[in-house]
Amino acid sequence: MKRRTLLIAAAAAVLPAPLRAQTRFPQRAITLYGALPAGGIMDIHLRFLAERVQKLLGQPITVDPKPGAGATLAPTFLLNAAPDGHALAAMTVNSLRYPHYQQTNYHPLKDWEYVIGLSNFTFAVAVKADAPHKTIEDLIAAGKANPGKLTSGSTGHGGTGHLILLDIEKASGAKFTQVPFKGGPDAVAALLGGHIDFITDGAQFAPLADEGRVRILALATEQPTDRFKGVPTLREKGIDAVGWSPYGILAPRGTPASVIKLLHDAFKQAMDDPEHAPLLHKFIQPVWYKSSAEYRAWAEKYFIDIRPTLVRAGLAKEQGQ
Repeated sequence: MKRRTLLIAAAAAVLPAPLRAQTRFPQRAITLYGALPAGGIMDIHLRFLAERVQKLLGQPITVDPKPGAGATLAPTFLLNAAPDGHALAAMTVNSLRYPHYQQTNYHPLKDWEYVIGLSNFTFAVAVKADAPHKTIEDLIAAGKANPGKLTSGSTGHGGTGHLILLDIEKASGAKFTQVPFKGGPDAVAALLGGHIDFITDGAQFAPLADEGRVRILALATEQPTDRFKGVPTLREKGIDAVGWSPYGILAPRGTPASVIKLLHDAFKQAMDDPEHAPLLHKFIQPVWYKSSAEYRAWAEKYFIDIRPTLVRAGLAKEQGQ
């Protein structure tokens, strides 16, 4: 009891006094639903932040991974949750894409409150270290010579990895077979086990590349990275494919603005921890901080802007069709 009192007092010392006066939040443990599997980049990241935020707020935060439905399952747990801030969820961009090409039980701009933007997955094309494909050109040549024979792991139909694969096929004329997984850890395990030939996914595998167990053929980034010198971007190879997959935290619709602000401020303070940037660097991920208002504004714009891309990829129909 004494320790809990000290933690609450510590939180009060760093959070704005007017805000503390407006709300009695939190009153119990908080559950944060993760959109991707346990052990993956997002899970590691959320647990890092939760550990620090719970010290600020004085209540435990349980990270509960709910992978599935192309990383769109976790936010749906908020649809029936009380709008009091004790249930949160991580959201990837898939939740903003899926309503364009399939029926969903949510509307991403109407059913949630946006708390804070966190980070952005860095995508790449990678093979097992002993694979015969030494370069992205080798992989593409194999995809042309044997259409559909080589398998590519990604985190779901219509996800960022799948869109990158479609861009590679369109630009090169190669043909591959996509194999969807619930998340990066499953795809990496399948790659290392020899069950798939390559992956187009977030850099879950970056530490494995450091260990020499995985070879990165190309990065789906705007610019090369110093982390892996000599690895080209797809754009440098004439393929206009850039992975764009940021994620952040949501709360149920109707959560009071005072609670949203308290949560935002606590997570922002956790992001300012000196150990945060090195953790993201391990997986080649940038900080993608967005305030609550900025995160919602970004989501509103992205929801509109992404549709033409999905139409071109054959995943969504033109408006009115």
